[in-house]
Amino acid sequence: MSLTLIIGSKNLSSWSLRGWLAMQLTGAEFEEILIPLGGLDTARRIREHSPSGKVPALKCEHGLIWDSLAIAEYLAERFPEAHLWPRGEAARALARSVCAEMHSGFMALRSHMPMDIQRNQPLADVPEAVEADIARVVELWALCRQQFGQDGPFLFGHASIADAFYAPIATRLRSYCVTLPIEAQNYVDAIYAWPVFRPWLDAAMVERA
Repeated sequence: MSLTLIIGSKNLSSWSLRGWLAMQLTGAEFEEILIPLGGLDTARRIREHSPSGKVPALKCEHGLIWDSLAIAEYLAERFPEAHLWPRGEAARALARSVCAEMHSGFMALRSHMPMDIQRNQPLADVPEAVEADIARVVELWALCRQQFGQDGPFLFGHASIADAFYAPIATRLRSYCVTLPIEAQNYVDAIYAWPVFRPWLDAAMVERA
């Protein structure tokens, strides 16, 4: 059975981007089904593919896999030669930790700065909780880069699931014109220059609500 990834709008769906980037990292061919968010029939159309009512969801010969982290773990097991997790036990442990923190945390940042790739405007007022989330993201990026990022521009040198999970944060920081330390800004620039990310970015920039 072929791989089919169900995603939401490319301008807005941060979790879809995570699953889509993980798929791209495998190098495998897959079918993409995009369901625009915010429509009157969006919920119905998503549930036709994903009973959880959420995207992304991956259809494969092993059944339906929903939730971006579950999809990433499945793909890492199915395509071990792609090294979706970084090489080395210590690096993988840190990568899983930062992805898990992303998966369950940063609620203020998500709430006040939802992904909107087309946006190019700062918030009029940035709540302290958002500033704290941004500071934590910068801290995590620095930790990964200092310990394991010597061999490339990504968090663990080569592109990995960790970059798939933090790419949507990079788009938020650019979209909302957040001033960053030079190291963090360099990482955001690396995400935007990443050939794997560029097709999503180009599609998002011309997508209509």
